[in-house]
Amino acid sequence: MSGSGTTADDDPPLQTAVWRLRSRACWTDAAALLGPQAATDAAAALQRTSLLTERCLYTGTGWTDAEDALRTAEALAQDDSERGAAACERGYLAYASTLLGARDRADEASVALSRAAALLPPSASGRPLLDFRRGLIAQNIADSPQAARAAYRRAHAGATDRGDELLLSFTWRHLASLALREGERAEARHGFAESLRIREELGYLVGTAPALISLADAEPEPEAAARLRAEAGRLFRLLGGVPTWLAPRLDPPPPRDRRGELTRAGPPGPARVRGPRR
Repeated sequence: MSGSGTTADDDPPLQTAVWRLRSRACWTDAAALLGPQAATDAAAALQRTSLLTERCLYTGTGWTDAEDALRTAEALAQDDSERGAAACERGYLAYASTLLGARDRADEASVALSRAAALLPPSASGRPLLDFRRGLIAQNIADSPQAARAAYRRAHAGATDRGDELLLSFTWRHLASLALREGERAEARHGFAESLRIREELGYLVGTAPALISLADAEPEPEAAARLRAEAGRLFRLLGGVPTWLAPRLDPPPPRDRRGELTRAGPPGPARVRGPRR
């Protein structure tokens, strides 16, 4: 569910292509572009793992592919920074499996993220993402909103310092969800609106429908909430029904192939998209 990186017009063409595919729910195609580099380069292997893990979280499919990619990334890691980043990905994959009910790996998720915390110093570039993922464990598995809020705030501060707009879209959204849970509707609406704004500016289409639904939940005007949900439904159908966990709240999506990706020939039409700097 989280990303890392900022956007810039001078990103390498490969990264721009990967981002365009990722943002349109074509994770397998994006991962394939990284395949040659990921066989020998630890950073590329880690990025490929992240793509395939995100596919798992959004579609509930592709667990074996993500696990294979993760083992490659772990094998290529040479120093504490790379090993810590790989442990962070292992924790996130285990979290996704637990959250979606594929297999209970809650203990593995906690152990892996703790290992990542031991390997990554507070100043490490991957620390904000790690803090965010520890917040997810606290909120959605341990049911500890106070611990989750503290972790999200650390992640939010780190993402702000590093200019990581995509991660900020996630920290805004999850801090807002905690505010809504406590009845702080105005605070929640602000956070959800910021998350939606960032995702629209980045062209992160696959994450826009969840942001619209979250904002609708905090919207006091029924007509405005209905418009937000209708737009979320349009995007959900456009992308072939991802994320799948939105399905109970929206209309039935078009079919997807056995890889969990769209059955149509290509991704949606042009949008304002710039590639993320990693």
